[in-house]
Amino acid sequence: MQRADFHYELPDELIARYPSEQRSDCRLLCVDGQSGALEHRRFPDLLELLEPGDLLVFNDTRVIPARLHGHKASGGKVEMLLERPLDAHRGLAHIRSSKSPKPGTELIFEGDVHAIVEGRRDALFELRFLGDTPMIALLEKHGHMPLPPYITREDELSDRERYQTVYARRDGAVAAPTAGLHFDQPLLDALADKGINRAFVTLHVGAGTFQPVRVDNILEHHMHSEWIEVTEATCQQVRETLAAGKRVVAVGTTSVRCLESACMKSSDGKIAPYSGDTDIFIYPGYQWRCVDALITNFHLPESTLLMLVSSFVGYDTIMHAYQRAVAERYAFFSYGDAMLLTR
Repeated sequence: MQRADFHYELPDELIARYPSEQRSDCRLLCVDGQSGALEHRRFPDLLELLEPGDLLVFNDTRVIPARLHGHKASGGKVEMLLERPLDAHRGLAHIRSSKSPKPGTELIFEGDVHAIVEGRRDALFELRFLGDTPMIALLEKHGHMPLPPYITREDELSDRERYQTVYARRDGAVAAPTAGLHFDQPLLDALADKGINRAFVTLHVGAGTFQPVRVDNILEHHMHSEWIEVTEATCQQVRETLAAGKRVVAVGTTSVRCLESACMKSSDGKIAPYSGDTDIFIYPGYQWRCVDALITNFHLPESTLLMLVSSFVGYDTIMHAYQRAVAERYAFFSYGDAMLLTR
């Protein structure tokens, strides 16, 4: 298939720049992959749409305030976006400046935070933050939330709470697993009271999630790599759910990539514990292994995530659903409305 096959027209005003006042106060477009039927609901309707014994799988990564503004010791302006922590004081980062910094260059950021460029790994720079304070603590105090480029505004204090899921607990992401942003504690409690189970995986979302597909033939696209962890406890919950004839419901494409990677990495194609990198690329024709339903936001035209959801419910079905969502003026992308896709 061609990248252009996944294009759709989106009016700029449908891109959500801010979240709804209440997390769960958003629309939910339900898509039946078997029949192609669409249904317009509200997000709290998950209480009706999910059944006791179904398993919700959440990504518990926590977004780091990973962006810093500053300058080189020599004076030139720089902007740093952490991609991946390496240890308590070192990390791989994107650097934006008029001229790429060389090894040994000192960078000075807001809050008198100093870092040294130690080397380069492809497009990323290896930085060592000076002083005794751990890098994550420095970012928590002085960093900015790394809002996606399409939000087109500076981050605000409220984004520290709203661009973060209520169940986030493991530092490491530079972008939120946005489907999870719609869950507030009252809804989580109500789902649990109904007998809907929950499990957790971890995928530390990298800035590569926003990288466009640049090749025409999607088979030539090389996916970025991200770190994931799927524990034995989660694997056992998935096995028990499937054995009982209930549904495994992934909350977000990051949870999908964790679960399906854990299947692909195993010797028999069934889910097994896995910790490490994944560069799984899911597109039409992919053979699904353990995910039955998917809660997700709307994705960018021509993106790998749009390719993933088209694989899940069918290309024609998803493109029709997106056309209807535009016509019905749904809110798109990270702070926008949600979908429930079933196979």
